[in-house]
Amino acid sequence: MPRAKRGFKARRRRNRILKHASGYHSARSRLYAYAKEVVMKAWVYAYAHRKRKKRDFRRLWIARINAAARANGASYSRLMHGLKVANVQLDRKVLSDIALVDPAGFASVVKASQVRGG
Repeated sequence: MPRAKRGFKARRRRNRILKHASGYHSARSRLYAYAKEVVMKAWVYAYAHRKRKKRDFRRLWIARINAAARANGASYSRLMHGLKVANVQLDRKVLSDIALVDPAGFASVVKASQVRGG
């Protein structure tokens, strides 16, 4: 009985993994079994870090808002409470951008939160 060499489907499956592993160092990019492990792990990290990215950006925005708020004589928590009471609907991303790009505009936002909000 002739030996079976697995053919097109198996080769396509292996090449797909090796293509994803291109750019990896040494055997990780050349040996199928090893490449499969690292590619699968990379996909796990990619999935997890797509979720993590949202947390990281929120932390960055809060840190920027807090620094700008303290420069204007308020704390982050008092500022956010004041904005909520004053019904100012700016999210953290926008507030962070205003704090970076337009400090005078951010100062007026802080003032608006203190006048009505406390």
